[in-house]
Amino acid sequence: MNEKTTTQKIILGLQHVLAMFGATVLVPALTGLNTSITLFCAGVGTLIFHAVTKRKVPVFLGSSFAFMGGISAIIGSSRMGDADYLDKLAAVKGALIVAGLVYVVFAALIKLIGYDKVSRILPPIVTGPIIIVIGLRLSATGVSSAFNWNGQFDPRCLIITGVVLCVVIGFSVFAKGILNLMPILFGIIAGYIVCGILGFTDFSAVSSADWLAFTDKDILAQVLLLPSFKADAILAIAPIALVTLVEHVGDITTNGGVVGQNFLEDPGVHRTILGDGLATAFAGLLGGPANTTYSENTGVLAVTKNYDPSIIRIAAVFSIILGIFGKIGGVITSIPGPVTGAISIVLYGMISAVGVRILIDKRINLANSRNLMIAALILVVGIGCSEIPIAGTVTISGLALAAILGIILALILPEGKDAYLTKDEKN
Repeated sequence: MNEKTTTQKIILGLQHVLAMFGATVLVPALTGLNTSITLFCAGVGTLIFHAVTKRKVPVFLGSSFAFMGGISAIIGSSRMGDADYLDKLAAVKGALIVAGLVYVVFAALIKLIGYDKVSRILPPIVTGPIIIVIGLRLSATGVSSAFNWNGQFDPRCLIITGVVLCVVIGFSVFAKGILNLMPILFGIIAGYIVCGILGFTDFSAVSSADWLAFTDKDILAQVLLLPSFKADAILAIAPIALVTLVEHVGDITTNGGVVGQNFLEDPGVHRTILGDGLATAFAGLLGGPANTTYSENTGVLAVTKNYDPSIIRIAAVFSIILGIFGKIGGVITSIPGPVTGAISIVLYGMISAVGVRILIDKRINLANSRNLMIAALILVVGIGCSEIPIAGTVTISGLALAAILGIILALILPEGKDAYLTKDEKN
């Protein structure tokens, strides 16, 4: 693909920011953490990840939903201004730093045992269905946002979603050159215009936002607050990292499947885990939620087929700017839910399609009983189980449980000679 100009890269980076924004700011909205700090930490965390991974992996790190239960268990209903909020936030900070260090420890262990041993527990019959599950688990959120307004179905959303999907599909399939790389951006613009015509736009987030977020004394108090390391907070939050480690490998596998490179091997899964862990520890230090690899941005890669990691770094800089300049973030916040929901339908669907492509490219024979059983259980458990409590506030997601189940079955069930199709059978 031809080298992009600086202006083109900036536009493509903005497209990635628009894709990640809604999910990233939802986590602080639900847990009581600060949105500006969250966006700043997402941007810096992404740059940390790219530095650790030799700037080879086109991954954006945003707020992790997996840690929400643990964070909410500590903060509860307290919000900035309450007498006990800063004490609780300090405990959350310390626990997230420990969670980041859990990643660091596992990265060191994987480096010691070597990639070969790691790759043997993640064959295509496991990674393909896991990637399918990642997209389908997210799909309900996208569909709900696309067709509902203020929690209720609204027929006007059908028009908005239809326009957005038509624009995205049209530019993705029929446009040429740089226009072919920006279907998400054009879809959002078209959706925003239709929302304005139908009366869906709300600019209150723009008017209420500060120009410079970090001049606010409350935000500064949260950023400068020293972490405290309390056992109850650490036990509620840090063990979640053991679960998200499995999800991390699945996300990096998905990203590599989209790009067509094995990032688990080069730059190495130990580096991607280390980058994720350091980004989470940094977010914990400043008072943001834990970071994680973002499926929305992997979906953008799949749609645009532009895999330049420097564009993700430009998106990271945009995220930092959004965190610093509140008015700019307010403009993006004002994008109506039906628009972002329609975009999500495309992005999440593309992720699942990548999982199917892996099964096809690796010539997995689903007529083989072993393969069929592994795929079937991963799909049902991964999609059917939301989360399962382990101890206290610690839960394991259906995705992580499905991944663990698939890995165990792949290790103990004999592969058989017909596990893979021959080239003639594939054709």
